[in-house]
Amino acid sequence: MIALDNICIDKNIKGGKPVIKGTRVPVDLVLGKLAGGMTYEEIIREYEITREDILAALRYASSYIAEDEIRAVA
Repeated sequence: MIALDNICIDKNIKGGKPVIKGTRVPVDLVLGKLAGGMTYEEIIREYEITREDILAALRYASSYIAEDEIRAVA
């Protein structure tokens, strides 16, 4: 099991998808809800997570993308 900030990756939880620690709420769901226009407050109410959990999901995604190598395709 890997734990990063408020993010947990465990093959026994959601097939190893990154989730908010202590929940079964996937990071990609939180990001998708934000991208779809939900506010922090709406996500907090609907999924019973905290503002810090949302920020952790954003930090996780940011660090994941920063490590990814992007190559231009011609």
